Amino acid sequence: MKGHESKMPRMEDILNLPVQDPPFADFSAAHIKWVKVEGGRQGGDDIALIPFARVDDFVKGESSHAECPASFRIESRRKRTEGSISKPRVDGFLEYRLYWCSYGPDDFRDSESNMGDDSNIKPTSGKGSRPGRRHMMRGCLCHFTVKRLYTRPLLALIIYNQRKHVDKTGAPCHGILDQAALGTRAMYAPRISEELRQKVMSMLYVGISLDDIIQHHAEVVQGHGGPHNRDDFLTRNDVRNMERVVRNSLHELHENDGSSVKMWVQRHPKHVFFFQEASGAEPFVLGIQTEWQLLQMVRLGNNGSLASHSTFGLKKLKYPLCTLLVFDSSRTAIPVAWVITSSFVGQDIHKWMDPLAERIRVKDPTWRLNAFLVDDPSFEISIVREIFQCRILLCTWHIRRAWTKSILKRSCNIDVQREIVKHLGLILYSTRSRPNTMDAVEDFMQVFVDQCSFMDHFKSQWLPVIEFWVNGIRSLPVASVEALAAIESYHLRLKSKLSDEKCTNFWQRTDWLIHALTTEFHSLYWLNQYIEDTGSFTSLRDESFSNNAWYQALHIPDIDVILDEHNLHLAKVISQTDRTAAYTIWNPGAEFSFCDCHWSMLGNLCKHAIKVAILCKSRQVARPLLAAQVYRQTLLSLLHNTPDDPLVLEHAILHATRLQQDIKGLEDLSNSGLLHPLSSEINYQTTDNLMIFPRSAD
Repeated sequence: MKGHESKMPRMEDILNLPVQDPPFADFSAAHIKWVKVEGGRQGGDDIALIPFARVDDFVKGESSHAECPASFRIESRRKRTEGSISKPRVDGFLEYRLYWCSYGPDDFRDSESNMGDDSNIKPTSGKGSRPGRRHMMRGCLCHFTVKRLYTRPLLALIIYNQRKHVDKTGAPCHGILDQAALGTRAMYAPRISEELRQKVMSMLYVGISLDDIIQHHAEVVQGHGGPHNRDDFLTRNDVRNMERVVRNSLHELHENDGSSVKMWVQRHPKHVFFFQEASGAEPFVLGIQTEWQLLQMVRLGNNGSLASHSTFGLKKLKYPLCTLLVFDSSRTAIPVAWVITSSFVGQDIHKWMDPLAERIRVKDPTWRLNAFLVDDPSFEISIVREIFQCRILLCTWHIRRAWTKSILKRSCNIDVQREIVKHLGLILYSTRSRPNTMDAVEDFMQVFVDQCSFMDHFKSQWLPVIEFWVNGIRSLPVASVEALAAIESYHLRLKSKLSDEKCTNFWQRTDWLIHALTTEFHSLYWLNQYIEDTGSFTSLRDESFSNNAWYQALHIPDIDVILDEHNLHLAKVISQTDRTAAYTIWNPGAEFSFCDCHWSMLGNLCKHAIKVAILCKSRQVARPLLAAQVYRQTLLSLLHNTPDDPLVLEHAILHATRLQQDIKGLEDLSNSGLLHPLSSEINYQTTDNLMIFPRSAD
């Protein structure tokens, strides 16, 4: 036996065993070094320690043996609460699960023909008749136990009681080693996989018919040369059963919303990475991530970026929604996690962000993030940086959109509108000319004192936080218009789904929000990715996924942009549908540019403003990004005031070197499209000036 030693360890020694974490997404018993334990209730059984977070990966790997595909169900389960035992045993558990192969333990291979002789025959396991499973029972004894250790809650003790898929005679009872199973479904796993089930459910949620699903599946099976596993035997009855589940699914599991949410969490433990009920001073927090979202976060977030879309539904929903987004190759923002919380999302984020990051790293230990984009400077930046070990960028899509919509709603003069937008941008992005933010705000309110409606709104909603935003922009690099467009596109799709007036009666129920996100809305993104990967169901493609403002801007020829590089007050873009018309963009290339097209006049970021921004970036005619200016000012201030103390000087050199590395990092992000290009003079001047520092004597 693998891992067998001359002297078997006793049960008291299990905590001295190594914790094994195979570097595979799914792993099986073959990837683990097992030891036999001496004495105790588990005497003679194989045991091993693995991270508790990877139990599902182990179960999935054990279900995928080529010789005997299986499906393990939880035959029994028990839980304890922390603190319930004063003197726990070394193998005492917080949670206990007994997994058994679905082809056992009962055996109905010989009794099927005799059912008419004795209709009172009952299975030996005490589980009743197991309706719908009798035809699958072949007496398989393969089973194992999982204990989440009481004294080490992050670890799971795996006790493999019977590793072979055999019956009580010791003979193979299913799979290709069982001669009686050849040519029958007993050669394969007893049920379709969870992946196929989620695939079919997603198709049903987006409205694909049963006939189309069956036809598509048959084409897929034929494409890889015929059936090879249980999934290839998908039947109309399988799909019909799932169709019934979709049709009968309801968000209201209980009259009380809190109880309903708790029931959903209990029914979908694999989709929940954090849950905290509201109690006393503790806020309600629910973190949701499906298996598909986890895979997208691993695939697209690795060496990429993660963005927060926070506080959606602050005025309408019972609790606001925060979404974490990744970006695919076409710069579409894909939701990879949802957090619903009764507290402000930027507070106490360590509670849910830690388990989310751990969930990702368990799936892929090499996973790393390049940048995290926050859309609110009140986010606990230090915690995000500590958890993900990456750069933090500030994304201004929310404040830009909110201000633009407020201006358009409360001012009717387009000349006044664009001037207000320009001045607000100057307040946010001005660092040297007006170091005192409130002085600039006072001047702004004096200039537009006659705009009473907008000023009342500005004073009540934004004046208390304006300095907070300015400080955030001064201290953090700012994301490019490319990221703004992707996040805004997601915001509009989410709004169209959740803010429908037909749903007004449900806005104050969190269970409705959960149901809407995890069913139809989730399936829209799944289908778009499936179409991209397979080329199937192209007629059902939602063009808004690949036709957002950024994508449209890329298809505007450079020749259709009229831009005077010596006068950057305005630019024009010729219409792509009416060649006799042109749209005017004021303050081109800046974060707060303003266009007179219909889409922009609704408060959205339009393709014309984006196209001009792209052109300014490629021609390097726009001003350097504010963050680069701040870095440059910090360096020059340091260089022009060289300290006399050798220790302080050495610290200054290290600080300047770190800033230089940060600027290099920002250049890398700029090349990936997350930032505007940094001015080349910044890096050159930094390198040159570092040379003038005199080195202290050794």
